[in-house]
Order: sequence, then structure tokens, then C-alpha cells
Amino acid sequence: MPVRDLRVIGRARRRVDARAKVTGQTLFADDLRLPRMLHGRILGSPHPHARILGVDASKALAHPGVHLVLTGADFPIPYGILPVSQDEHALAVDRVRFVGDPVALVVATDEATAGEALALLRVDYEPLPTIASPEEAIARPSPQIHDYADSGNLHKQVSFAFGDLEAGMREADEVFEDLFFYEGNTHLPIEQHAAVAALDPDGRLAIWASTQTPHYLHRAICKALGLAPARVRVVACPNGGGFGGKSEPHRHEIAAAGAALRLGRPVKLCLSRQEVFYAHRGRHPVLMRLRTGVRRDGSITALHLSTLVDGGAYGSYGVASTFYTGALQTVTYRIPRYRFDGTRAFTNKPPCGPKRGHGTPQPRFGQEVQLDIIAERLGLDPAELRLRIACEPDTLTANWLRVSTIGLKECIRQVVERSGWRARFRRLGEGRGVGLACSAYLCGAGLPIYWNGMPQSGVQLKLDRGGGVTAFSGATEIGQGSDDVLAGLVAEVLGLAPGDVRLVTGDTDLTPVDLGSYSSRVTLMMGNAAVQAAERARDLVASAVAEELGVPAARLVFAGGRVFDAQDPERGLSWPEAVVVAETRHGTLGTVGSYTPPRSAARYKGGGVGPSPTYSYSACVVQVEVDRETGWVDVVKVWIAHDVGRALNPVLVRGQVEGSVYMALGEALMEEMAYRRLPERLTGEAGPLVHKFPSMLEYKSPSTQDMPPVETILVEDPDPAGPFGAKEVGQGPLLPVMPALVNAIHDAVGVRIHEVPVTPAKVLAALAARAAGRPARYGPTEWPPVPEVEPLVVPPPWEGGDGRALNEEVRRKAAPRPVAGVTRP
Repeated sequence: MPVRDLRVIGRARRRVDARAKVTGQTLFADDLRLPRMLHGRILGSPHPHARILGVDASKALAHPGVHLVLTGADFPIPYGILPVSQDEHALAVDRVRFVGDPVALVVATDEATAGEALALLRVDYEPLPTIASPEEAIARPSPQIHDYADSGNLHKQVSFAFGDLEAGMREADEVFEDLFFYEGNTHLPIEQHAAVAALDPDGRLAIWASTQTPHYLHRAICKALGLAPARVRVVACPNGGGFGGKSEPHRHEIAAAGAALRLGRPVKLCLSRQEVFYAHRGRHPVLMRLRTGVRRDGSITALHLSTLVDGGAYGSYGVASTFYTGALQTVTYRIPRYRFDGTRAFTNKPPCGPKRGHGTPQPRFGQEVQLDIIAERLGLDPAELRLRIACEPDTLTANWLRVSTIGLKECIRQVVERSGWRARFRRLGEGRGVGLACSAYLCGAGLPIYWNGMPQSGVQLKLDRGGGVTAFSGATEIGQGSDDVLAGLVAEVLGLAPGDVRLVTGDTDLTPVDLGSYSSRVTLMMGNAAVQAAERARDLVASAVAEELGVPAARLVFAGGRVFDAQDPERGLSWPEAVVVAETRHGTLGTVGSYTPPRSAARYKGGGVGPSPTYSYSACVVQVEVDRETGWVDVVKVWIAHDVGRALNPVLVRGQVEGSVYMALGEALMEEMAYRRLPERLTGEAGPLVHKFPSMLEYKSPSTQDMPPVETILVEDPDPAGPFGAKEVGQGPLLPVMPALVNAIHDAVGVRIHEVPVTPAKVLAALAARAAGRPARYGPTEWPPVPEVEPLVVPPPWEGGDGRALNEEVRRKAAPRPVAGVTRP
């Protein structure tokens, strides 16, 4: 709808408001004929890959109660979360790429009526060949799922060489090569995806959505609908869980917005649980090959990591996800020479994206299980091996990531002591065992998705004459406790109780920009902005109170809702009195704070993925019991230590750690986004690719009965980069649990499981292989023929490098020209 039409609607509503004021009456929607809310339902494709030849909506439009039917022709402008993959439309324009790909939207008086009308839509499809796996994507470059892919159906290929890999392998006493597979899984938040779109009285578009990233949703809606940013407002409602699945714009949000524009009425769209499964954006399935050279003392001489990533049907965060499958391997253990090759394939399955840990749980699983193999071969205790090779503080890694504080060694020592590791490891007897693993994670990505020089987070404070303090922040509460952190930090600086601070968050109209609740960035980035804003407010108040009391400002203490002289605590003002004094002197009181991460040491193309202001660290011990007859794995107990920097709110911190353990156990033992081909006799075509069980009835996740006791240990080593020294805790503690569990299974029954989830069938297969004299493992056995690409050669710091690639200019000149309308990285 053109902006002119929006203004007409706005003027009409203002006239209604004016009549209500004149008459002094309470006027209801029926009296004023204000628009009632309508409801939408989306028609998904029954085909995994097909051309759309036509959509006949005539019967649906004639159905009583139907107000609108929209198709891809109504949303011609593509969008995407990354600038390099603007490959989605609110509704499919000319082709569907997975079962469930949105094709049409019906808007009606209620959901039931919209559902009835969906059955009346007639869509003419021409089925196309289906790509079901990365291996098929390699073997079948055409037809291309997207024509902007690096090659055929390989979406993105990256390669980096940090130092002379083969020289490092020659220095090794032993070289280990292993294959691992990490199955994809989904977020499974309690709250499903939903959005409401409406026109406000000024004719501007407003969207209330269950989103983790209101800023990026705002950006996508403006682009896809061709609207000026000032004409769009996005409000992020408190989420019933996100875990990454709500961290990018979704089709239903843009479709609802488009429908509201056309109808001038509020439109609500709620996805069913099955539709959420198909919307997905969850964990990428990743096949990994690790080749590691080590000396007899356990020190690593070189590591070569290759990953093959199943991306699904669209770009999503996929380019970043691919980089993340290799970027953070170097911040946990000392690796002097490192080669990383990553490939993401397009397949005709729901698109994968970021899930808790975004791209890093998969390679962490492979590396930690391989370290257990290395420790066994070298005759070393797995904990001692990790203590020997852990990164040191204040160092640069081979790929130019800056490690500041690192509490990893203390985390290892703590879980070893608290779990009684030395008394349990290899001593518990048949069927019982313990395993150990470690991890590292970001405290916020060092660069924004759309590179610019502006802050990544801003906070505004308003101080009113009654002593009220209001904090405005674009950060989004998704159950992780960011609202508590914001209130707590402001209150700490101003000497108030957290309940004294009112919050306005996640509203693109009212709050300064925060890039969103993802990458464990909020506590550090929003927190630093909040502290800066509060300190500026404190300084304003302090200067006025110092003059009022005739004492130096440096002697004033802000505590207990008062501002007083440290040398004479009875001499002071209440907080409301102090604010009045300050406003009298300075005028209306308001301050701002913002945060921009420090510049990364990496200067090579691709070096923008991985840098962080600091990193958190975890160590975990898992004890299991394994039934040899059934293959069933019971988790007896979990001990986990997390380097949190400083725990701002220990209760919230422990909750985040234990939530990570819960999610990790689901990924380790039961959760999988599995797909199957339907028989041709049922579908009339060659096996459509459908989700094996898109419901919470069959998709298994742990219940309270499956959750073992968890002993959480908080390791506090305040980091100067964080607010009051705090680091992240929302994602890092998930990473070590899966490999620790698999290592515990080996301690219990002597078999290696090189893929997750670990099902009883896999355990039994490994036990059978051992009994037959074959390698006592279950997992992938072959690395597919992934095309090689020339690596960017980046000398590490200790080889005289400066953070730049030696051959980047050559590669840039040789790169293929980008497809029109698609920006390449």
C-alpha cells in the first residue's frame, strides 16, 4: 500500500479520535466501526522442489469470511538476514524449495475460516529433481536450488591456511585422523512463532512479533515491502524461548505486515507446531574430518579441520554458520598451525540457521572426542592433556583471535575435584563410566551483520522529578534474563534497587538500536552501554549534589536510594531529592550510553567471523550407565564449571547453565531433524522429502524424568571487557556436554560413537563391531569428494604475519562476477 493511502487511513482514525474527545463518550470498536482483527493461515508446498505454474484463488476468495488471498506475486522484493543471501520472499514467487515452503496466505475472520479456504486454493506445480543431502549436492550441480551459489548446489566454500600445515604434521610424533557427524536438530521453544501487524492512528505500520532481533526484522520488512524505515515500528514481545530460531526475519512476519497494509486492518498470524518445524532455522547437520598432529606430551603441532554443512533450502545465516564451524577451534587449545576448509550445500529441506552455540557445537564435539582418543593412545589422563594444551591469557591465536582472560584451567580443576574424576575414571566397572570435555564461546560477535561504524548497542536513561528512572534499550527479553541484567546494572551504578528501574525494551520506535539477542552478546554489549549511561547520569547528579552539600563530588556515595558524603553518611539527600537538585541545575535529565566492540586483529576476508570482546570457557564431566543388552544410556550426573567472568545474578547464571545442559542432553541422546522420502505410489513423483516427525509427539526431547542432577560451578575471573567483569553464559555451557557424554560411553563399555544423537541402536552396533573384531566405533566412514578451493594464506602472529592474507588480492581478481541483484561477501 502506498504511503499516501496510509495517510488517508491515519486521517480517518484521527477524526474518530477527535469525535470521541468532543463528545466525552467512551466509544467502542463497534460504535466507531474500527477494524476488527483478522487471522491468517499460510499454504505450504507439498513438494520439496517444484516450479509454480499458477495459483487459482477464486474459490478461496469466494468462501464466506475470507478477506484476502496473497501469493508470491504480491511480494516481489527479496530479503534475507545476511547481505550476501537475500534469497527469500514472504511467499514463494516462482519456485518452491522444500516441503512447507510458503506459497499463499489466506486472511479471514478467524483461523478456522482461513484454514477452510486454504483447502480451496489450487496450485499448479511442475516437480523438479530433489537434492536430499550434501553428497547429492556435490554429485548433482543442476538444477541449481539457487543460482547465486559458489558452485552448482554448493552454497559457500571457504578455506584458510594459518601457517605451514604439513610442516606441523611432520613435527608430530603421531597424526590422528577421524570422521564425525553431528545430526541437525531444532530449537523447540515452548512458544510458537507469531506476529500481529496493524496500522497505527498515523497510518504507520506496526508489528508485534515473537522475535529475538527487532532491529533486523524492521530492516527486512522495510526492504521487502518498500517502506521508509520511519513508517515502520517493530515491537519484540517477551519470548517464550528463542534459542536462535527467532533471530532472523520469518516469512509469516512479513506476510502479516503485507496483509495489514492492503486491508488496513490488524492481521494475526500464528504458526502451528508443525509449521514451526518447517520454518526451522535450527542446527546444521555437519560431517567433519579432523586431522591432528601431536607430540608425545600431548601438545598439538597442527590441525586440519574440514566441514561439510547441510544448509537446507535457503541462505539464512548459513555463510556465517559455515565460518563458525571452524573459526573458534583455536581459542580453547594452543594450535600453532591451522587449516580450515568449510563447505555449505543447498538441499531441498527446511533451511538451517543458528541454534544455541551457532555452528560451534558440531566441531567442538569432533575435537573433544578426538582429544579423548589422543589421550588414550598417549597414555595421558584426558583432564591432564587439556590442562597441558589450554590457551594462555592475553594471547593471539593462529587465526588472529584475541584471547583475554581465560578461566579454562580452573574450570577443569574444579570439575575434576568436584566430580571425583580421578577416583571414577576407568574405575567404575563394566557399564559405568565418566567422560570429560571442554569448550569456549563468544561474548558477542565482534562485527555487526551489516558492517558499519555505529554502536552495536545503545541505552537511554530518563530521570524524572519523582525519582523514577526509566531505561530504554532495544535488547529483547527471550527468557534469558536480559531485562534483569539491564535493571540490575543501572540500579547498581545509581545505588537503587532493581525494582526502582522501569524498562522499555525491544521497540524500534521508542528504544535505541540493539542488534538483538543472539551470539551471547546482550550482557556484555547492552550491559556496557547501560553502565555508561548510568555513570553519566550519576555524574550529573553528583555534580549538583556536591554543590548543594558543599562536598567534593568524588566523596559522594550512591547507595540505598540515597546520595551521601562518604565521610559523613548522615549528610546527604534521598534519591528523589538528589534528582530534583540535579534537574534544577542541569535541566531535564537524560543520558545515553553505547557500546562498540574493539577492532579485531584479523584483517583477512572472513576474519570478521570469530572475533569477540572476550570468550567464555566451560569444562564438563558426565557420568553414565550403559546397558549392554539394550544399548540404553542413562545419564547419572553432570558436573559443569563455567568461566562467567563475574556472575551479575548467580540465580540467573545457574539457570542458564542448567538450561544449556538440558538442551545438550537432548541433542546428545535423542533430538534429530530427520527426513524421509515418501513412496512414489503415494505421491505420483519420485519420493518427496518430508520431515520424519514434525510434532512434539514423535520428536523426542528430554522430560523432567530424563534430567539428571547437575552440579554447577561458577568460576569467576572478572574480565575488563565486560560490565563489572561479566562474560556470557547463555550458550557456552551447552558445548562440552555432548562430547563428554560420548567419552563417558567409551569409559563405560569401550566403544566410540562418532555421531549424535547417540541412540541405543548405534551403541549396539558399535558393541557388535567390537565383538566381531572390527573397530569398536559407530559413525561415518567416508569423506565425500568435496571440491577443493584455494585457501587464503594468512601467516600466524609468530610467523611474522600482520593479520592479512598473502594471496587475497589474487583470489579477489580470480573470483567469479556476482549474480545481478545478489551481493557476494
